[in-house]
Amino acid sequence: MSEASDVAAQAQRFCERLGNLEEELGRVVVGQRDVVRQTLVAILAGGHVLLEGVPGLGKTLLCRSLAEALDLSFRRIQFTPDLMPADILGTLVVTEDERGRKGFEFQPGPIFGNLVLADEINRATPKTQSALLEAMQEGRVTTAGEARPLPDPFFVLATQNPIEMEGTYPLPEAQLDRFLFKIDVASQGVDALVEILRRTTGAEVPRAQTTLDAEELRSYRALVREVPAAEPVLRYAARLVRATHPEGEGATEDVRRYVRYGASPRGAQALVLGAKAWALLAGRTHVDPEDVGAVALPALRHRVLLNFEGEAEGVTTDRILQGILATASSLSDEARAHLA
Repeated sequence: MSEASDVAAQAQRFCERLGNLEEELGRVVVGQRDVVRQTLVAILAGGHVLLEGVPGLGKTLLCRSLAEALDLSFRRIQFTPDLMPADILGTLVVTEDERGRKGFEFQPGPIFGNLVLADEINRATPKTQSALLEAMQEGRVTTAGEARPLPDPFFVLATQNPIEMEGTYPLPEAQLDRFLFKIDVASQGVDALVEILRRTTGAEVPRAQTTLDAEELRSYRALVREVPAAEPVLRYAARLVRATHPEGEGATEDVRRYVRYGASPRGAQALVLGAKAWALLAGRTHVDPEDVGAVALPALRHRVLLNFEGEAEGVTTDRILQGILATASSLSDEARAHLA
């Protein structure tokens, strides 16, 4: 079998297995197909996800169902204003052996899991939120002067209430930048609500069945990184990121007027990795400019910081990004022409 046909066979297997996973999650999580798809893309790209929406939209249910469908160890941390970093990372406790000798033993915190749900992350203080920084970037934590590796795979799925709700703390910019995607979870329509009621008020409540395991997930993450992205596609992603900066090439009038800081290089990495996973899910073994555009909003919306005027006028980062994508259509055509 040639290398090209082998890659095509892997891509086909990938689509089949992930299609089964999406279908299984759809049995439990109703009316959130885009949210499920974007979350899977982020996980396949090896990143963390921030889910934002008002309470009761199924964010926690999605996280738990993902852990069940992927056969991963699941840990839930309920963030509250009095939560401390040691409550997340773990701490040293005094132990005593059978001879009465005392010593210290590390008691791992809930961060030591494959899939960690940081529920209502913006209800904790910035000091506690920062406890996740090293874990999300390095896949390890440092406690009592010792670096301790986290399980592999390791993902943080955080839920966040809209920032204007009472009792919330804005996430620091460095914390936001470590999430590959920020996904907005919208309210369901009447039909979806009826289906939710049908599934959840009967004698049996559906639960996700195991569809993939950790080893298969690791192999698919490696496959995503092997998907080629030609230089014109990389340049298109880089130009989109530069256009989010007020002083950047291609910045729109809205960007120059309302944006304080644009997306970081991590934003460009999120665009390319997300586009690779998106392309594979679509059954293709290469990245097109449309794949970059498909993940632009979740990859960049939390990395564009508005200035005072933008916040005062109620401008959203989605509006900013949609304007950039609209004016960057010529860049997309240019990238597509180079690929032809």
